Amino acid sequence: MSELVIKNLHVSIDGKEILKGLDLTVEQGKIHAIMGPNGTGKSTLAYTLMGHPSYEVTEGEVWFKGENVLELEADERSRLGLFLAFQYPVAIPGVTVANFLRTAINSRRRAENPDDKGISIPEFRKLLKEKMDLLKMDHNFAGRYLNDGFSGGEKKRAEILQMATLKPEIAILDETDSGLDIDALRIVADGVNALTGSDLGVLVITHYQRLLNYIKPDYVHIMLGGRIVESGGPELALHLEEQGYDWVREKYDETVA
Repeated sequence: MSELVIKNLHVSIDGKEILKGLDLTVEQGKIHAIMGPNGTGKSTLAYTLMGHPSYEVTEGEVWFKGENVLELEADERSRLGLFLAFQYPVAIPGVTVANFLRTAINSRRRAENPDDKGISIPEFRKLLKEKMDLLKMDHNFAGRYLNDGFSGGEKKRAEILQMATLKPEIAILDETDSGLDIDALRIVADGVNALTGSDLGVLVITHYQRLLNYIKPDYVHIMLGGRIVESGGPELALHLEEQGYDWVREKYDETVA
């Protein structure tokens, strides 16, 4: 099984240090949840792992499948098996969901083999239908322009469909529950649960325990001051729900400053 191993990660943006020596290991086949108050660096971690150019890594390593992914471009990280579901997916008017996904698949294939002719239309249609059926999605969804006029829940479902189609080994879900009502949250969580298994590791980044009622984590990590300060099982999320973050701040503020 593959592991994503983050060692002593320091990250700055616009000269301000956000991550301050973060350590974390995410195993394929396991669900890890990161929780923490606003401004502690959760989304910074997600974007850094996928190679966003605005985030400067000043120290540390991130290893996956024998490679330090910090030395790779974003598309290379994707081909290696990493995936990011965005908190705020961007609309692409004029490009259908189906065309976007087929282009993404073909881009991967041609990067590995320039002579690859790409996935055939019948093969792609079969693949897309299988994944949409798995996620209980209406097939008409594939013909809509990507995220154009989508509700919050539809945008997140489109992200999960991308994850199903591209088949990553480690998926990072950056506040997937953001802006969702309870029905949309349940639908998206059901999609994630349909994809989880021994071949997929998931890193769920969230503020609230409510998402973890539907996506059951194996491990919960609390992030404060740019570091992981506490780790445990699902009961840790329940404790946060009951007690908030004040006890974490009181316990760790001096050590993470």
